[in-house]
Amino acid sequence: MISQKINRIKRFEIKVTALLMVLALAGFGFSSSAWAGGDKGPCPQPRKTKSAPANLVKASIPASANAEAGKKIFEKKAKPMACKMCHGIKGNGAGKLGKALKPQPRNFTCSDTMKKVSPGQMFWIIKNGSKGTGMVAHGKTLKDKQIWDVVKYIETEFVKR
Repeated sequence: MISQKINRIKRFEIKVTALLMVLALAGFGFSSSAWAGGDKGPCPQPRKTKSAPANLVKASIPASANAEAGKKIFEKKAKPMACKMCHGIKGNGAGKLGKALKPQPRNFTCSDTMKKVSPGQMFWIIKNGSKGTGMVAHGKTLKDKQIWDVVKYIETEFVKR
């Protein structure tokens, strides 16, 4: 019963991914003028994302987190698709598939937005997804260590606090 639900969810995620890829390849989406600076996602970005539990919001990135491993996941290994497809290779929210999403993917380079998103909150969002956005939960496809690796990569490469 549970495995059937998981399989249905996986099939749904694959269909959504395929639809987004078709839309992106067809040129559907927003013109670059709809994005701040043409090659960046909007800044700031208000969200109504559910807050992580208090102990996690205050959590720091573990010393064992590896930004290089996080980069590989961000750029290639995350499933159902690499993070860069929506968030962009520069982390600015201007990925090929992200342009078709509403709201647009998080722009990690926007300090006005990211000052409100702690590393623990980012971990929570990657693990559980963000309702009302295109951000899917990766808690079943990535281990907690891998999620922290991604958070460390995003924090060290893109976020300006």
